[in-house]
Amino acid sequence: MTSNDLGVAIAGAGYFGAFHADAIAELAGVRLVAICDLEPAHARHLAARHAGARVAAWPELLADPAVDVVVIATPHHHHHAMAVAAAAAGKHILLEKPMALTAAECTAIIEAAERHGVKLMVGQLLHFALPSVVGRAILQRGELGQPLIASSTLNKLWLEPNRRAWHLDPSTGGGMLMTAGIHALDLLVWLMDAPVATVFAAAGALLHAQAADDSALLLVRFADGRFGQVSSIGYRDGGVAYGIDLICERGSLRIDFARGVAIGRGGQWTPVAETTEPDWMARALVREWQALAAAVRGSAPIPVSGAYGRHIIACIEAALQSSRERREVAVAPELVVAT
Repeated sequence: MTSNDLGVAIAGAGYFGAFHADAIAELAGVRLVAICDLEPAHARHLAARHAGARVAAWPELLADPAVDVVVIATPHHHHHAMAVAAAAAGKHILLEKPMALTAAECTAIIEAAERHGVKLMVGQLLHFALPSVVGRAILQRGELGQPLIASSTLNKLWLEPNRRAWHLDPSTGGGMLMTAGIHALDLLVWLMDAPVATVFAAAGALLHAQAADDSALLLVRFADGRFGQVSSIGYRDGGVAYGIDLICERGSLRIDFARGVAIGRGGQWTPVAETTEPDWMARALVREWQALAAAVRGSAPIPVSGAYGRHIIACIEAALQSSRERREVAVAPELVVAT
């Protein structure tokens, strides 16, 4: 530990807050200073696993000069207020997805970060996962040409042990699409590398007795005329499907988070070597923290901006409106941003 270390505080000591603590422990020049949670017992349990980390109340955490960066990994409906408060306290922010419940809340967070001169990064983890990093690099090299159509999928068990009541209620940012399917939407938008213009969607609770969606299908039209689809299904029982197929001008690209990356040509798939790794989510989170630390120190730009995070939320808002009204819905022009 040195005086140049970045001091980090974790707000939210639950399932993913613990992942963040483990990732921080692997990094040189970054140290975990404090942990807070709405349930103090959760904070105490996580602090006991990480030497040097102390339990703090939220106001105390924000007032601590040893804290440079706050990661907000709390329930979704607390993101807006906590991020605005962290910015006002002069803390850089890693804000877990979903950025907030609405695009308007996202805008308020962005404005607070700009007003107080702090870095804001949205935690879209797949931007740092090995298969998607390799896949994006293949697309950027241009060997397959531009992706024209894509199908992105995250179908998984919904009622996992870490589910809480707020996950099941749309008023608190619950639902499969906002909680998990957002990853499939993000992957589509990021790899197609264009803003979304309109969304046509069907969403509902088809598999569980809950108010929030457990299933959604989205047809996404990009501003340049290309299109793609998203499958977000939280099943009772089944097999995980997690990845994306992109049909490009000169071939196809498959990213599968269990099997890695493959290139399709001549009716055959050819695997790309070394595109899987054990504990890929944990490794991706370490890379995410490395990217944030570099941005805070001024040696690199923020890789997942608040504007991008807001655009993803605006797409989800449009999707849920589309499902209610059974029509194609435009993503508000002032919220459409380049990736």
